[in-house]
Amino acid sequence: MLRTISGDEGPRRAGARRRFPARRLHLVDIESLAGASLPSLSQVRQAQGLYADCLAFGALDQVEVASSHLTLLNAALGWPHARYRVRSGPDGADLELLDVLLCENVAARFTHVVIGSGDGAFACAAATLAAAGVRVTVVSRRPSLSARLALAAHNLIFIDATVPAPGAACQIPAEAA
Repeated sequence: MLRTISGDEGPRRAGARRRFPARRLHLVDIESLAGASLPSLSQVRQAQGLYADCLAFGALDQVEVASSHLTLLNAALGWPHARYRVRSGPDGADLELLDVLLCENVAARFTHVVIGSGDGAFACAAATLAAAGVRVTVVSRRPSLSARLALAAHNLIFIDATVPAPGAACQIPAEAA
């Protein structure tokens, strides 16, 4: 039997999974959140502001922003300090974020995943994460939220560009909270 060398732990099975600290992964389709196929810098900043009003970023959080190559500069300037993923073509940003979910062992590295898109393409991946014990939150504009994705998520947060008062952008339905 293999034993650990450190004095604060008892013997552990070889290959036993060690839990990482609570971390959150934010996967943002900026074109979906901004509500435009080619969002301007001000639209990206507005979407980032609404998102940040709803969800505070922790020190260990990781943010991934996906867009087409035409939107990359506005995405990078409007949403700094993120990892940027670029793919053009139909559903390019969605495919980049799905690549992260499917290929980067997300369930073992994060305790909470926030999907910033309403696209139904994320429904299966969200359900798989939830089944693995990862908390899943979806941030979307109300009209663009897929019913399948809404069912797969633990929490839903709606952001809207027309906000009547500061702090009123976040709308979490009681049945989803």
